[in-house]
Amino acid sequence: MTNRAEFARSRECGKSRPGRFLVLSVLHESDLDHFRTGFITTKKVGKAHERNLLRRRFRAIIQKHGNTISSHYYIVTIARWRAKDASYEELEKDWLKQARKLGIINQEVL
Repeated sequence: MTNRAEFARSRECGKSRPGRFLVLSVLHESDLDHFRTGFITTKKVGKAHERNLLRRRFRAIIQKHGNTISSHYYIVTIARWRAKDASYEELEKDWLKQARKLGIINQEVL
């Protein structure tokens, strides 16, 4: 996702779940043939290299579990300030927990 309007619409109209290290927001859109994802890392999270590291980790999590994510969703991952202190495994566990609660993980593939 690159358009500000897509981020805003998924945050306002979609469902959202707060986690320990992140907030996951999803919006179901039947017109999409595959899911679209975006990341928000504000300056509250840390300096540029820390924000870039978090975005790389979030992309790696989505690439690793991309085949289990249901299509037709806009997915926005917002890093919380304590995310910079989390390990990759903690971020992955938190992301998957919130994704399951939001119902975007396809259990048949697991």
